[in-house]
Amino acid sequence: MALIHPSAIVDPKAQLDSTVEIGAYSIVGADVKIGARTVIGPHVVIEGHTTIGEDNKFFQFSSIGAAPQDKKWAGEPTRLEVGDRNTVREFCTFNLGTAQDAGVTHLGNDNWISAYVHLAHDCQVGSNTIFSNNAQLAGHVIVGDWAILSGYAGVHQFCKIGAHAFIGMYTSLTQDVPPFVLVSGNPAGARGVNIEGIKRRGFTRAQIDAIRAAYKLVYRSGLTLEEAKTALAEAEAAGGEESAPQLRVFREFLGTASRGIVR
Repeated sequence: MALIHPSAIVDPKAQLDSTVEIGAYSIVGADVKIGARTVIGPHVVIEGHTTIGEDNKFFQFSSIGAAPQDKKWAGEPTRLEVGDRNTVREFCTFNLGTAQDAGVTHLGNDNWISAYVHLAHDCQVGSNTIFSNNAQLAGHVIVGDWAILSGYAGVHQFCKIGAHAFIGMYTSLTQDVPPFVLVSGNPAGARGVNIEGIKRRGFTRAQIDAIRAAYKLVYRSGLTLEEAKTALAEAEAAGGEESAPQLRVFREFLGTASRGIVR
């Protein structure tokens, strides 16, 4: 049997692995599924159609799977999905998706989510990300793998943040951020490549040089965005095995940037 504190309230219909731990005064709703070895601290509320994977740790006072903060939501059975090995610190709020989008809010694996972080309805967050205290995502935001959001960073709805991007403290983000790019400020501005981040993740010199070249084409060459896309495609075609994939990632992101990019 799951280790459930006597003061916790767990709906009999909830599906809990036998190794799950539920802390004092926590509440778990009927449509919740929680995987092996996940620990739910005290005073946590988990509700809605919420699925949580294995080896997660939820600290006290979080609200997980509550109704989306969207006036259009009419009680549809939308979902929240949380992967494996995530750490979720105090006072976080993760909302369900809405029928106007994919119907699901998703958090991947191995993420570090600090205190007071908000993941709004329909956000899609990858794996290995870091959210510092009070980072806030509005609805429909997409965050790529390995991205880092510093404290008090705020992201406008429908924005996209590419893999390995870095968002500085107190940044107000209203446009998309390409992969590998470091942005900060209010309004946000591009400040260079997230060199320290990609070095720590084992990128080779050739890969880093390719990323720097892509950044220069987009941000330092004086080209329009469309001209930069063409230049990236040409550089990709002429690139080697290590450089071409990095150029392609950059180029493909630009092709999907719906709100324009931070420049």
